[in-house]
Amino acid sequence: MKKAACMTALLGMALLLCAPAFAQVHTAKQEAAKQSAQSWLALVDAANYGQSWQEAATFFKSKVSKAGWEQALQQARAPLGSAGSRTLLGALYQTDLPNAPKGEYVILQYKTEFAGRGPVIETITPMLDKDGKWRVSGYFVKPAQ
Repeated sequence: MKKAACMTALLGMALLLCAPAFAQVHTAKQEAAKQSAQSWLALVDAANYGQSWQEAATFFKSKVSKAGWEQALQQARAPLGSAGSRTLLGALYQTDLPNAPKGEYVILQYKTEFAGRGPVIETITPMLDKDGKWRVSGYFVKPAQ
């Protein structure tokens, strides 16, 4: 019994000592995903919708055609006007998302000011693609509350 309790305590201590390393790995992945999202958002902000599709994740491109994406963004983004300030509200590392293959994802939410609309919440979800690069796999815009 004492041996089992000792092993449990050692395992608990090992996990506590490893926690900072796991946090650093997730932070590095979040930063890489954030940089990828910012580059991708620059394309969308410049109305380079076709190029944003080209730079998106393989999973994303398997779900929407380039023409369909360009049309969807034209309808969703054009009425908003030009993007102004963009403030990161949060970043969340995930490995399992609904209706998506298992993998590595970072869900990023920004509060963005648009000239023609005012503030909106942009949710951008980069994923670690098959080529080892972070690429956007999802993008949603909704009015800020």
